[in-house]
Amino acid sequence: MKRQVEVAGEHGAEQPSRAGTPKIVGIVWGLLVLNTLGSAGAKTIVPLPRSLIQMVTMGALVAAFTLALVVNVRLRIRPSAYLLLLTLLLVTSVISSANLESGFGALFRCFRLTLFVGTLWLLSRWWDGSLTFVRYHIRAYFAVLGSVAAGLVVSPGAALPDLYGGRLVGALWPLTPPQIGQYAAVIIGLTALLLLGRRTDRKSATMVIVPSLVLLALTHTRTATLGLLLGLALAIGSLVLTSSAARRFFTWAVLFAAVAAVGFAGALQTWFLRGQSKENFSSLTGRAKVWDALLAAPRTTSEKFLGVGLGDKSFGGLPIDNSWLAVYNEQGLAGVTLVAVIICVLGGVALLRPPSLQRACAIFLISYCAVASYTEAGLGDASPYLLHLALAASLLAAPAAAAPAPTPGPTMRTPQGTEVT
Repeated sequence: MKRQVEVAGEHGAEQPSRAGTPKIVGIVWGLLVLNTLGSAGAKTIVPLPRSLIQMVTMGALVAAFTLALVVNVRLRIRPSAYLLLLTLLLVTSVISSANLESGFGALFRCFRLTLFVGTLWLLSRWWDGSLTFVRYHIRAYFAVLGSVAAGLVVSPGAALPDLYGGRLVGALWPLTPPQIGQYAAVIIGLTALLLLGRRTDRKSATMVIVPSLVLLALTHTRTATLGLLLGLALAIGSLVLTSSAARRFFTWAVLFAAVAAVGFAGALQTWFLRGQSKENFSSLTGRAKVWDALLAAPRTTSEKFLGVGLGDKSFGGLPIDNSWLAVYNEQGLAGVTLVAVIICVLGGVALLRPPSLQRACAIFLISYCAVASYTEAGLGDASPYLLHLALAASLLAAPAAAAPAPTPGPTMRTPQGTEVT
């Protein structure tokens, strides 16, 4: 895995920030990724009890927080508007969950979110606007996709079950098609941007992008595909004025899209509809019915402003599959406001930064999360989406100021001719 995402500076040299970041930080980031994989999904080849999966994911988070505390024992942190807003969202979640309307599970989820946010605060010490955490992100999710590919090879029937309409799922670890599509889309976009910025070579990028594209296609995930295309368009557009490679890529991408739209319109439509009727497609595979029921449900004033507490992102036993409505249900209008401010602040900071590869990666991540928020939940709780936004925040952080060199004092000569400072 190390080979696929090895990246260097513009002239082949490693960036100083990477040398200054302990290797244990990458392990902590990988453990955060493991924690956010979740415990519900498809049936695996070897049945895994949900309690065991939860033990592994929660254990990964506890280990991540412990290791982050060990590596940052002096509790040095960097100011971060993203983490400050995330902390306010955590406070809102605790207040809304305190009445136990969603049961004791809400308090457990608050504890999990506390460890998640605390670990990010401890890691913020190394947020310096470099690409270090981008490498960690790609490696971790490529390893997850490697397990999906292994499951497909070992048992194609379990990896492409009829229960999910033949869409790709995790046969070794319970992952749903939208999860796999999300992970594939994110590392495809980030790796493509690294290639454009000449921070990786074509062979390494191909070894990551090609298999990830195959897995994305097998998931038939529309949200991930649209998020990838729109996010890359905005990210590459931010580089067009300063990068000739970006201009060439953008031109060829437009031409390819035009040819594909004309020559493969029927195949693309079939893939996009996934065999669904137009009525089912227009209701977003039944999501709209759940959304209407959630909005029509009677609520007290407290529930409107603070929600009912952290839950499993469902309503009436059905998944909400919309970040904004899930946050409204669990953290109320206060939570929705905080999430909107998070997206706006990160987007605003990205727009104010001068064109750079780091800025383009951040724009891609923010755009992807914004697109996915319409049909996927996760912006109000510990999830891959909050981890994507944390990566964007690390890319937008200002480089740490170097310590000033000590000023030499006055020099005088002794009678023997020795200089004394």
